[in-house]
Formats: sequence, C-alpha cells, structure tokens
Amino acid sequence: MFRLFRSAPCSDPIFGQLTRSRGRWRGQTALAGKIVPLALAGSREAPDAAALAVAKQLAGVWADDQALVEMALFDHYEPYREAAAAGEFEPPEAPILIASPSAVWKYVDVQSVSVAPLDDGLTAEVALSVAWDEEHTLGVRFNGGRFIELNGSILPE
Repeated sequence: MFRLFRSAPCSDPIFGQLTRSRGRWRGQTALAGKIVPLALAGSREAPDAAALAVAKQLAGVWADDQALVEMALFDHYEPYREAAAAGEFEPPEAPILIASPSAVWKYVDVQSVSVAPLDDGLTAEVALSVAWDEEHTLGVRFNGGRFIELNGSILPE
C-alpha cells in the first residue's frame, strides 16, 4: 500500500537515477576525484531545478575556491597543531603535522554533498572528514557560487 505514496525515480544526464528518500532526492556525484552520495532538495514529484543547477556547478566552484577552503581547513587544524606542539598527545598516538594550508588535502576525505535551502537561498554543503578531528564531520558551505563558511560539526547526508 505504501508504494502508492512513493515518488517515481528521476533520471538526470549528469547524476543518473535520483530517488526520493528521507525528504531529499538522492544519487551520486563526482567531487575531488571521488564518487560520493548526493542529496538534493525538491518536491515529491522531482528534484528542484535550481538545486540541480547548483549541484552541477559545484565541481567548478570547488576548484575555484580551493585556496579559501584549504585556508579554512588549516585554521580549523590550528588548535590541534598547538596541542601537538605542547606535547598533549601521548604515545602511541603520533600527532598529525601539517606545514601549510595546501598540505591539508592529504588528511581530508569528501563524504557527501547536499544542496538544500539554508538561510538566504540554496546552499551546497560538502561533508568532510578530517584526520585531526575524528569526532566531527565538517561542512564546507557554498552559496551563490562562492565559499561562505566551514561549519565545524554537521550531520552528513
């Protein structure tokens, strides 16, 4: 009986088949050389056209704003680096030492992408895990095609 209330899958030339689950349209996307889960806002009938457009532009925005993102990640890493320098880690845990913002990527893993309304319009959020902060999933947020913030703790899609 509940099958009557399910949304029919949608097909997209970039993202392939999208299915509706838990209030979002779900599929996969490529970002940072990896295929990751994608969640898009939309109605029961179809993904939001603007959300699809934002998702399709995200790889270019990610590349354009890479220096800003890595600087934000390096700033997030700073308290960890200070704790390591103060000797606050006990063996066998070896501290992670990152010398510059561009070196953060070795310790970062893209987990998922979501595009949904947040504050002032559609926001693309890339969920990241980072080796120096295993307790949190970080959210890199983009709005209007620009990096806006690094959120220190999100729930990945």
